[in-house]
Amino acid sequence: MVGGGFGAKFVGFIDMTKDKTIEKAVALLYDKERGTAPQVVASGKGALAAKIVETARAAGVHVMEDPDLIELLAKIPVGDEIPTELYQAVAEVLAFVYRVNGRYQERG
Repeated sequence: MVGGGFGAKFVGFIDMTKDKTIEKAVALLYDKERGTAPQVVASGKGALAAKIVETARAAGVHVMEDPDLIELLAKIPVGDEIPTELYQAVAEVLAFVYRVNGRYQERG
């Protein structure tokens, strides 16, 4: 499930080591009612990354591993919107998450 309500959606990205230790995490908020670009709302490495993921999963936020995308997202300051160059990549991820959520809702 993508967390959020009232048109706002969250999605998280992680980079994990081979032993499944979370190395980096970035959380994005997209509020389609505001109609602006997704915004970085959390970002961190090591223990902070693990806490971001723990909090996101507890809130029902979809978290996916994408080491290449997280390298780019991790450079964006918290509070900033993603740059236009990343719109397509993030839009594809959000579209996938919306499709998955739709399937779960149909079953429920």
